[in-house]
Amino acid sequence: MAAYQFNNTLTPKMTPMTSATESENHHLSQRNGRSMDLLELFERANLTADLRAVEDLLIARSQSRSSLITEAGVHTVRSGGKRLRAAMALLAAQLGTYQLSHVIHAAASAELIHAASLVHDDLVDQAARRRGRVTVHARWDNDVALMVGDYFFALASAEMSLSPDPRIITFYAQAVQVIVEGELSPVMVAEPAETARRQYFYKTGAKTAVLFEAACKAGMAAGGGDEAQIAALAGYGFDVGVAFQIVDDVLDFIGNESTLGKPAGNDLRQGTITLPLIYALERTGSPRLRALVEQHLTDDATIEAAIREVLEAGGAAAAMDEARRYVDQAINHLNIFPDSLARRTLITLAQFVLEREA
Repeated sequence: MAAYQFNNTLTPKMTPMTSATESENHHLSQRNGRSMDLLELFERANLTADLRAVEDLLIARSQSRSSLITEAGVHTVRSGGKRLRAAMALLAAQLGTYQLSHVIHAAASAELIHAASLVHDDLVDQAARRRGRVTVHARWDNDVALMVGDYFFALASAEMSLSPDPRIITFYAQAVQVIVEGELSPVMVAEPAETARRQYFYKTGAKTAVLFEAACKAGMAAGGGDEAQIAALAGYGFDVGVAFQIVDDVLDFIGNESTLGKPAGNDLRQGTITLPLIYALERTGSPRLRALVEQHLTDDATIEAAIREVLEAGGAAAAMDEARRYVDQAINHLNIFPDSLARRTLITLAQFVLEREA
């Protein structure tokens, strides 16, 4: 189901992967007894040069007649992270008839939208740093951040219009609408658990997963895919996106500032209700956790105690189990495609989401 058709319900689960798929996925994600690095994965998939071309295009598009926009725009692009969305668009296109010139604009559009949404998100949250780098509004000011975010949305609109398939514009336009709706739909309660989970998965789907979905759909369309193939990639991208956000929320409890670029418990300090907390409170009914949510307690001692309690209650472990189910479900969507390097890489990429540390 396309994410923009959300109606505040949980995404239905599919059957688990077959043992053969599990074995294949394990083999692909391991090398010499260790987990494969993402850059190594892209190199083995012959994706490095094409991702570099996307990166160069993003830098080129950031150039403006305004030196301030150029400086802030390049800063934003260089803070861009792993380029998962661009990689997914390229790999989706490789499942069809691949030409970089046909898909590069779709791949760049996903990253431009992502950059715009992060700049605005940081502005709304008044976050000083993201992944260890100073945010735009903190380095310049709120007005610059607002304008840079708007500028990147405009760049994305121009970029997607260069794609050969007009459906790509629709995919991304619908995604941006849902992202904004998700931003304005926070998780309001931690109890009852059923209501909290429903709100959490709606927000996660809208704010995060829908752009993964759109990137995969756009890539498949650029590769000449038919409706069934585009729908399969939509399901893959959406489910990987949900898993990605769940893992992100788990890392807030088990990570550290050196790898996350922010202190552990940052979500708790901001009053953000995430899946590990929901599961822990459901399992324990803890007065401490309930007070933290209801009174928005943010002192260090309370946050540290809450982190310990969530972990001891198995909240983070239960959330990771949920993320694994979404990854299994995502991989099942690829069953309609024959074996290929692109398909195997998409499987490994989904597994990477579970193994990442930042």
